[in-house]
Amino acid sequence: MSRENPLIIDVHGHYTTAPKALENWRNQQIAGIKDPAVMPKVSDLKISDDELRESIELNQLAKMRERGSDLTIFSPRASFMAHHIGDFNVSSTWAAICNELCYRVSQLFPDNFIPAAMLPQSPGVDPATCIPELEKCVKEYGNVGINLNPDPSGGHWTSPPLSDRHWYPIYEKMVEYDIPAMVHVSTSCNACFHTTGAHYLNADTTAFMQCLTSDLFKDFPTLKFLIPHGGGAVPYHWGRFRGLAQELKKPLLTEHLLGNIYFDTCVYHQPGIDLLTKVIPTKNVLFASEMIGAVRGIDPETGHYYDDTKRYILATPNLSDADRYQVFEGNARRVFTRLDAALTAKGK
Repeated sequence: MSRENPLIIDVHGHYTTAPKALENWRNQQIAGIKDPAVMPKVSDLKISDDELRESIELNQLAKMRERGSDLTIFSPRASFMAHHIGDFNVSSTWAAICNELCYRVSQLFPDNFIPAAMLPQSPGVDPATCIPELEKCVKEYGNVGINLNPDPSGGHWTSPPLSDRHWYPIYEKMVEYDIPAMVHVSTSCNACFHTTGAHYLNADTTAFMQCLTSDLFKDFPTLKFLIPHGGGAVPYHWGRFRGLAQELKKPLLTEHLLGNIYFDTCVYHQPGIDLLTKVIPTKNVLFASEMIGAVRGIDPETGHYYDDTKRYILATPNLSDADRYQVFEGNARRVFTRLDAALTAKGK
């Protein structure tokens, strides 16, 4: 695509509109944790291609066409990951089901969706147990990225920080396959933290700070993290983070972190996007909307949907046309190299 007419790539999409049968199966699985007699089989879940088409065509695809986006990196619903529920076997079965559905969507709509995987994480369980599902999704499903939950406990933060060697088996596979991870928590079961209004944004900020205080990227120079929701508090408090890095005798953030960490544009008002694009270098900003996600309403101040983020990118005075090309297409293709390969193979 040309710089004048970029491909609009949304790097943050979740299957929030999956057929009701998926939620019903999950509820039965949760009931089966206490009463194994009612634990459903994977084969009990029946969702037809027509049901998948309807769930997408009337929702995500309709919004994409209305708003003028072309391709979405599509992963299972974040709040449904719920890694704190059950044990590893429960999480592994659930992840496999959700990942297969996203893959099926990508096969039904190959020009509009490409999958990213959730991992079968479980509190206190070695992350190396996630590797078989990760490998399957990359090799068999053509996944271009993963979602990594830094807090499988659901708001209690019982896992080591992302800089700990605990996570290294996942990082080694990420480097091997050259796939980035969106650092994305799931449902909060801690009453102090509202899932979408606090837990998500807290986690974005926390992940960044864990990287700042460590030397993780010395061990993994090519590791790539995408911090969603505009980076939580990070762009707004950029001076604080620069100052803390200075006190900790770390290099400048541009050298210390910005070769490995990227931010998406799931920020739902114009001043927020203006701030993000003014503070964070263009090369580190990737277009995203998380449409039909956390914030689905219409902004009464503008008359447009809050999550119609494309219009904010087009309106901000901080980006040139060349910058907008990078945000909409160029950066996504550079960060998600498997996405770029898939697009190149299609002549795009």
